[in-house]
Amino acid sequence: MPMSQNEFEDLKYAKELLENPGLAARITDALGTAIDKGFELLPVKWSEMVQQTTKESLRKALEFAVMTMDDRPRASSWSFLHKMLAATSGAVGGAFGLPALTVELPVSTIIMLRSIADIARSEGEKIKTLEAKLACLEVFALGGKSPGDDSTETGYFVIRAAFAREVSEVAKYIAKKGVAEKGAPAIARFINTIASRFGVNVSEKIAAQAVPLIGAAGGALINTIFIDHFQDMARGHFIIRRLERVYGTDEVKRQYEKL
Repeated sequence: MPMSQNEFEDLKYAKELLENPGLAARITDALGTAIDKGFELLPVKWSEMVQQTTKESLRKALEFAVMTMDDRPRASSWSFLHKMLAATSGAVGGAFGLPALTVELPVSTIIMLRSIADIARSEGEKIKTLEAKLACLEVFALGGKSPGDDSTETGYFVIRAAFAREVSEVAKYIAKKGVAEKGAPAIARFINTIASRFGVNVSEKIAAQAVPLIGAAGGALINTIFIDHFQDMARGHFIIRRLERVYGTDEVKRQYEKL
């Protein structure tokens, strides 16, 4: 059964979202200055702090997803509210700088997760299922490169294929034992893999907030761009998953790569 014209347009839109310039380019356009200057101003060992905070934020998001997200089918209607909440959180980060990261990032991550889940529901996902919850968390790995990536390892379907085994393992583990055991290897691998990509975007956000004179207003703007970026990733991701439920992964991938 061939895709309808509307579905093909949806697929084209999804690819445009997923393959567009990354977060750094969007922040640079908004600020009118390269965020490379911000990296130069960050303190020694800042990357260790970002890495640790990113992992802890994702762990809290995973716990939040498993325990609280539920099925209430509806159109996505809370994107603006989520952006406002993220902007408020970013204003705090912009005002207090890197020391506020340990408070601001977990809050921002959970706000973004709620927004991602809202988008997922609007594309037909059953958010009560563990598969859908993990698919929401996968969004944090989209739109950013892992430090070891080359140009052949950053495509949307390549990233999803790399995640497939870990998603399966963590789903089996959580279904059997839950998420309370922090040292669980399956959960640790899943979090580390997402963090390796999400951490790149977090680092770019932090560098932008380190640019002189950013302050609270700039922090709010950067966090708005930050959540908008992941809302776009979520929309593209869940459009594709919707089409896969009808046509299968192989056919959707074939059409995606033809575009």
